[in-house]
Amino acid sequence: MTLQPLADQIIVQLPKQEEERQVNGIILASTIQKEQDTQGVVIAVGSGRLMENGTRVTPEVSVGDKVIFAKYAGTEIANKEERLLILKERDIMAIVKPDEPGIRVVH
Repeated sequence: MTLQPLADQIIVQLPKQEEERQVNGIILASTIQKEQDTQGVVIAVGSGRLMENGTRVTPEVSVGDKVIFAKYAGTEIANKEERLLILKERDIMAIVKPDEPGIRVVH
């Protein structure tokens, strides 16, 4: 299956999810874990948002960017063994740039 996002939609590949996690000796299934992914890698970008005057705004993110997005943004889908998220560009809060001193991502 090939996915092509439309307009200002972005497809982000989420990290692989562990099937189960052990917390203090208790095994939790992945479906009841509270933590939501908020980071991923952009794998496809739509053509951009269409303005009322007919011009198109080019997306600020591009394929390969590591991004941080809003906690409950988008729609998660399963494609083969990948976890993908389709979301609007406005739900992306930041692009993670490697090796910038003084910036760290807090989970």
